[in-house]
Amino acid sequence: MKPKLFLSVAAGALSLAVATGPAAAQSARDGQPGIKAGDVLLRLRAIMVAPNERSGSILPAFPGEEARVDNSFMPEIDATYMASDHIGVELIASTTKHHADGRTGTTGSIGRLASTWVLPPTLTAQYHFAPTSHVRPYVGAGLNYTIFWNEKASSGLEKAVGATRVHMKDSVGWAAQAGIDVDLTRRVFLNLDVKYIDIDTTARLQTTAAGTQRVRLSLDPLVVGVGLGFKL
Repeated sequence: MKPKLFLSVAAGALSLAVATGPAAAQSARDGQPGIKAGDVLLRLRAIMVAPNERSGSILPAFPGEEARVDNSFMPEIDATYMASDHIGVELIASTTKHHADGRTGTTGSIGRLASTWVLPPTLTAQYHFAPTSHVRPYVGAGLNYTIFWNEKASSGLEKAVGATRVHMKDSVGWAAQAGIDVDLTRRVFLNLDVKYIDIDTTARLQTTAAGTQRVRLSLDPLVVGVGLGFKL
């Protein structure tokens, strides 16, 4: 699914939920609408991770040549504990696979250079503007620790420069988010969530023919998610 199509589907789902909110959320108003201190919220989302990457040169062998990183789609799970009616603390967990490609010159002619799995657990503090409503917008900010794992060189890269080991340095950065929950029943709600995560890493490629190459990457992805939430 293309990013624009994913965003269109997410916006359409949210619009439908808001349009049918009065009827769909009747059971919520008949019971206990919204959220309150002590509630635990569990969300299951489909997410698109779209890096806004900035790349340094692949050095020392390929000055001026940069890398790019593709988008990824994956499920995500998170849990929020409401410390008060308005303040929640959310822990986000998901892992996505990304590929790095050369852009120009020698590495551009190779194309795909490497792949890696990314695990970016993120802890945010959220402010919920209307906790007693069946439509509840929120914003949040917090910290992220990103772990890169199962890094692998592509067959094309190894064909060009021989056996290659890939290592990507873990990252610590900040995160910001905005989202909205729309009640469907007293305990089930639709969720739309957008996050920006600060992720910086250095990729090291230890090659047989070209020695050790390094490239600095600022990934800084936008993470867009849509899914269902459950008030436990």
